[in-house]
Amino acid sequence: MTTSPITSRLLSIGWCVLVPFVVMAFYLGLGTFAVLLIGEPIVATAVLGMLVVVLVGWMRIQRPRWLAHAPAPQPRPEIPRFGWTVLGCAVLAFLAGQAPSLWIYVTAGSAGFDASNQTRHAAGAAATLLLTLVAAPAGEEFLFRGLIYPLLRKRVGILASTLVTAVVFGLVHGNAMQFASTLPLAVLLALVYERTRVLWPCVLLHLGFNLAAALVPAQVLGVLANPVSAVFLCLAFAGCALGLYRRVVGGTAPGSVQGAEGESAME
Repeated sequence: MTTSPITSRLLSIGWCVLVPFVVMAFYLGLGTFAVLLIGEPIVATAVLGMLVVVLVGWMRIQRPRWLAHAPAPQPRPEIPRFGWTVLGCAVLAFLAGQAPSLWIYVTAGSAGFDASNQTRHAAGAAATLLLTLVAAPAGEEFLFRGLIYPLLRKRVGILASTLVTAVVFGLVHGNAMQFASTLPLAVLLALVYERTRVLWPCVLLHLGFNLAAALVPAQVLGVLANPVSAVFLCLAFAGCALGLYRRVVGGTAPGSVQGAEGESAME
C-alpha cells in the first residue's frame, strides 16, 4: 500500500517531534533523579553525562541495527582533506556562535547564563572542569549525535535531522545566549557524524569548542558583540556548512534505502 505524500510528510514531522521528546524526557528524568540523589547540580550533570555514554555506548555496540541508517558512507580516502575543511568550519562555528550570543548578552543580558555561571562557580574548579572537558563533550555527543541524530535519520534526511538535532541541542542549554552560541557547533557536528558515522571526532570538536570558550579572553571576543559581526560570521558559517553538506551528501553510497532520491520527505 503506497503512502500519500501528505501522509508521509506528516509522519516525518511526527517522527521529528516524537524522537527528541521521548529521548529528552528520559534524559531530563534521569537528570532530576541524579540531582535529587547527589545534591550538587554540576556533579550530578557530570555523572549523568557518563551514564549516557555507558547506556548509548552499550546500545551502539550490542544493538547497532537500532541506530544504523542508510545510505552507508563510501570509503574515505579523502578524510585528511575533509578534516582540514571541518577544522576551518569549526573556527567559523565558534565565531558565528560567539558573536550573536555576546550581542544578546550586551543588549539584553541573560539571567539563565548568569545563573549557570554561578552554579559552576559554587561547585568548584574540579567539578566544573570534569563537566566542561569530559562529561559534557562525551555525554552530549553520545546523546545527540550518537542517539537522537541516527534515530531521526532512520526516517528523515540529513538536513531535517541536522536542524532538529541542532535546535534541541541549543534548547537544552536553557538560555538564549548559549542557544545562539551552540547552534552553529551542533550543525557542524551533525554533518561530521553523518560523514564519518563515529563519535570521537564529534567529542574532540566539542571539547575544542569548550576549551576555546573557556580560554579565549572575553575582551578579545568582545569586539564581535555587534549585529554586523554577528550577521557576517553567521553568513560565512552558513556558506561553509552548505559546502560541507554538499560534500557529505556526495560522500554517501548511492542506491541504498535513503539515497539521493530518499533524502527524505522532510527535505
